[in-house]
Order: sequence, then structure tokens, then C-alpha cells
Amino acid sequence: MNWEFVHIDETDSTNQWLRKHGGDGNLVVVTDYQTAGRGCGENRWESERGQNLLFSVLIHPQNVPAARQFHISMAVSLAICEALEQYIGDVSIKWPNDIYWRNGKIAGILIENTLQGTVIKDSIIGVGLNVNQREFRSDAPNPVSLYQISGQETDRDALLNDILQRLDQLLGQDIRSHYLSRLYRRKGFHPYVDAEGAFMAEMTDVREDGHLVLSDDAGKERIYAFKEVQFVI
Repeated sequence: MNWEFVHIDETDSTNQWLRKHGGDGNLVVVTDYQTAGRGCGENRWESERGQNLLFSVLIHPQNVPAARQFHISMAVSLAICEALEQYIGDVSIKWPNDIYWRNGKIAGILIENTLQGTVIKDSIIGVGLNVNQREFRSDAPNPVSLYQISGQETDRDALLNDILQRLDQLLGQDIRSHYLSRLYRRKGFHPYVDAEGAFMAEMTDVREDGHLVLSDDAGKERIYAFKEVQFVI
């Protein structure tokens, strides 16, 4: 893809900026600080000014039908994982698209798709990636940064360009098996909580539409959409 870049010192959120100003091209907006950066739902994203990667990408997928929109989530998750592996190991994807280093969250992704009939008209992909922040002060349970892991400053622009190049490649590939192999807690039984309470289960699949399939310790299959089940960490 040919990317057009826009840098903003401060904005409410890069996703909101793109909803207001995006056009027909492939646009990347990067900011040093977000006043209303958020994750999915009501979650807020803590980030010190000028220390991390806060960006959103506007793309117009040509070959991704609405029924397969989870492909975009898989592609951007894998792009970030592969880029981070140039600096650190033990990177995984916590379903559906949080990026983890061991048991710490290093990046979050918020994707907003606009559908037109049976196809995706455009997709806004928002990313918050903890790069050079040394300390986190919010009540978020498990944030971690690349600096805290490696002890070194990272060039944010170089990391961004690497992610975008990988995203461009992955969007056109069959990546489902690759995504499954990268999942956090992919093997073994682990604790979860749903509307009925806590239970132990192992991950057996993520369907093409993004639903998580678990098998609990009684052998019962449990299928969840996003936000219907929580990992206990």
C-alpha cells in the first residue's frame, strides 16, 4: 500500500480524527498524546506524551467480505507481534487482539469497520503500543512497555514503518493457522470467567468469524463472542 502520513501533536483520539478527516486513500495518523484514547468499550489507554506509539490506520479492503472481517484483526495482531519480535521474545496475542509479553499487556487494538452490503467499505485500525514509557500510574492491571522489557529506547518511527509493511503483506495472506499458533494460553487448562462464573478450560479454536471456542474441564464446549468471557490473569 501507499501510505499517507499525518502527524498531530495532540488529539482526542486518532480513531476519531480519522472518522472526521479520512478519505479514499490509505491514511496513517500518528499523535504524541491522546486526551481520550480508549480501548474497547469504556477502557482508557494510559500513555505519557511522546513516549509510545499511538496511531490509527484507514484502509479500504478490497478482498475481505463482511463475514470475514476478523481477518483484519488477525493481520494487525500478527503484524505487531512480528515487529516486536525484532526486539524481544515471548510475544503473543490474547484473544481477540491484545498483544502480550508474558502476562503483561504491551499493546491494544481497536478496529472499527464500516460495512457496505456484504463487503467492508473501510476499516479504521487504532493501536496503542507501549514503547518507551518507564512507569505506569493508572489502575490498569498489567501494562508493560518495550523499554521495561529491553532496557533500551526504541525508535518509534522505525517500529511503526515495520508494522505497516507487515500489515500490508499479511492482509493478502491466509493467516488463520499463524494466528492460532500465536495465541496467549494456547495450550493447557487456564482460568476463565463468564456470566455464569469461574471455570477452567482449554482453548480449542478461534472460528473465522472471531468466536472463541473453549473446552472446559468437564468436556463441555463453550463458544464466546468478544466481551462474553474474561481471562483470569
